[in-house]
Amino acid sequence: MSISRRSVRILGVASASAALALGFAGNALACNISEFSAEATCDGSNGVITVTDKDASATEATITVFLENNGSDAKQIGEAQTVKGSAKGEIVTFAENWQPNATYRVHVKASNKVDEDITPSLTTPSKACETESPSPTPSETSPAPSDSATPPAESDTPTPSATESSSTAPATTTDNAPSPAAGSSNLAETGANSNTGMIAGIAGALVVVGGGAVYFGMRRRGAANGR
Repeated sequence: MSISRRSVRILGVASASAALALGFAGNALACNISEFSAEATCDGSNGVITVTDKDASATEATITVFLENNGSDAKQIGEAQTVKGSAKGEIVTFAENWQPNATYRVHVKASNKVDEDITPSLTTPSKACETESPSPTPSETSPAPSDSATPPAESDTPTPSATESSSTAPATTTDNAPSPAAGSSNLAETGANSNTGMIAGIAGALVVVGGGAVYFGMRRRGAANGR
């Protein structure tokens, strides 16, 4: 059975279409630099650089990040990291306290398919990550009262007041030394027991003796006149 030219032509067109479709499918699954992206973000107060791989073919890729200075590599950021991409995207993170408006070069090496930098180079935001301020301690906000501020415990025995102390002092002195009134009393008693009575008696006797002498003298004078 012979095959007509028309049939051969139809088969040729179908084969070419299939090959072209396979070629497009292969290109769609191939790893490409456009499937990689980089970003500088903050993790709290710490800066980080994240690289996302959206390679649906899951080709293993090695990511290396460099800090740039005047168009040349100043230093490598951490160690190179490997990643296998996916349609939803796989992320690798590099810890870096980046400065505002800094430039980083991100290089991707994936088998023999990709060996180039992500373009354009990564430029960090114009504002650095905010540093968290420490919370104040309780001692700074409300200092604990010292022991001296505690009121003393009340004593069972009341403390004498100034008035009571001043009034009791003379009483103590009275017990130990005679008061002026007591001294006067002792002096009176001393006078009663002294020689004052005896002296008064002698004086009275002398008055009597004197009177008698005068009497007898006058009698003798009268008798002499009578002669």
